[in-house]
Amino acid sequence: MASATCALCGQQAESEDVPLTWVTSVEDGRKLLYCDRCARENVRNIEGKLDSVYW
Repeated sequence: MASATCALCGQQAESEDVPLTWVTSVEDGRKLLYCDRCARENVRNIEGKLDSVYW
């Protein structure tokens, strides 16, 4: 199994498990992961349910 990769910046998790600090989002039926840094920088957009294309 491949390690988790941030859909925005491409950072990879150190293990195969998704870190607890990462955010999971479902956009257009796809499950996307965002690292803790990208999630912090875009928290308002995430809470507003904006798709990542608008970030």
